[in-house]
Amino acid sequence: MSRLEIRHLQKAFGALKVTDDVSLIVEPGELHAIIGPNGAGKTTFIAQLSGQLPSDSGDILLDGQSLMARSMAERVHLGLARSFQITSILPRFTVLENVALAVQARMGSSFRFFAPVAEEAALNETAMTVLAEAGLEDRAEVMASALSHGEHRRLELAIALATEPQILLLDEPLAGVGGEDAEAFVARLKRLKGKITMVLIEHDMDAVFQLADRVSVLVYGKIIATGTPDAVRRDPKVREAYLGEEEEAA
Repeated sequence: MSRLEIRHLQKAFGALKVTDDVSLIVEPGELHAIIGPNGAGKTTFIAQLSGQLPSDSGDILLDGQSLMARSMAERVHLGLARSFQITSILPRFTVLENVALAVQARMGSSFRFFAPVAEEAALNETAMTVLAEAGLEDRAEVMASALSHGEHRRLELAIALATEPQILLLDEPLAGVGGEDAEAFVARLKRLKGKITMVLIEHDMDAVFQLADRVSVLVYGKIIATGTPDAVRRDPKVREAYLGEEEEAA
């Protein structure tokens, strides 16, 4: 398990500071949630961590190694994987094939060799283990296009896990997921806790307070509070800036 450290991270679009001097440490094995109102800068922050978006200044360190000059692909290779909003699923491939291709990519194989994937016992065995982690082992032979929205989200999780991440960035995994699917997904993340370091961006406060070891609150690009879920829930600044509005809307 790895440690993620963010030091004085900055990102501006013109005069608008979207990430404003953000410093944060995510300890090995921790599930650290980032919450905040719409427009707080959460998606920009995750994009900076993953390498999708360059930062203006600051540093991002994975186990003490700076990632600032690393591409997205290099960050994945080093163990930093982002799931959900940018995950690509191939709808005309089965669930198993989608995950097997992710395993194949991690092993350095070329995507030119799609056809043999189904015949590769080692790839399929690894892929089935990952599908079991995501609760999709019974859907292995189903076409990805036939999955429900909740199952689609679990497949995205499986594809991310297939890269064997040391740190997993979860970008609103419960968006559009409700009821039993949401409960099942939260249960899956609980099983992963302690095995992988995770950074979770999520609007579902029930899920956040069930899952998070610590929570950081991002408002207008700044971290205004970090602490245990209970401490953050009681923080007057947080209630005024965010949680009070969420609770009134609930």
